[in-house]
Amino acid sequence: MGARDDSDETYVIGLCNQILGETALPQHRFDWLLGDPGAGGRRVRLPVDAYWPGHQLVVEYRELQHDQPVPHFDKPDRLTVSGVHRGEQRALYDARRETEIPAHGLRLVVVRPADLDADGRGRLRRNEEADLAVLRKILARDSDEDRVTDTFRAWLLGRGWTPVEPTDRWTDLEAVRGEERLICETKGRTSEKGIDADIAYGQLLRRMTSQDARIRYALVVPSSSVKAVERVPGHVRDLLRIDVYEVTDYNRVRRLSA
Repeated sequence: MGARDDSDETYVIGLCNQILGETALPQHRFDWLLGDPGAGGRRVRLPVDAYWPGHQLVVEYRELQHDQPVPHFDKPDRLTVSGVHRGEQRALYDARRETEIPAHGLRLVVVRPADLDADGRGRLRRNEEADLAVLRKILARDSDEDRVTDTFRAWLLGRGWTPVEPTDRWTDLEAVRGEERLICETKGRTSEKGIDADIAYGQLLRRMTSQDARIRYALVVPSSSVKAVERVPGHVRDLLRIDVYEVTDYNRVRRLSA
């Protein structure tokens, strides 16, 4: 534990704790994130570097061996349970994390030495002020609408929906599940909640070009806009096949009753 406590990974997680105002669960293991089966068929739970439950966020700190061959770590003369050496297995498991974590409704952020103040060997100089500034940008969303869209996309993936290329290029998000199709309009925090809600409903109405009952429409908003979108009565939304979803400040998704 002593070596890990003084590692660059632990340093980065500590800075993220400061930014997020929450203490991470380091080396957390989810029941659904599994390695390949061994000789006896057993699959171990793969750890993530850090998990913040309150933010529904996972951060992976990927040192140089995650992106380039490093014989010391890869051990190319030894095969793992995956039938490949450790370097290839590491890449395989990194890809699995990138698929499974968002599919279960969590946000994944990957940080690399090159993102921070590091030397040529990928070791951090631990320039805390500079590293904090960079991590704040990495952990932040480009906009609150991006946050709402990303959270709702991850929520859909976890419920069997598959995002697809929108039929209308102005649609924020479109997804299918079997014969069902969902056409979504997302909004972020705004100072003009009522006006933006009315605009969002109008945008959805313009996309109602099909009478197929298997198509539904979603208006996805942050908690601050719930009252504004509820000004359209539930029975009207139901007639128009519009479902309203709330994305909370902690990135939880809740479908509002009609």
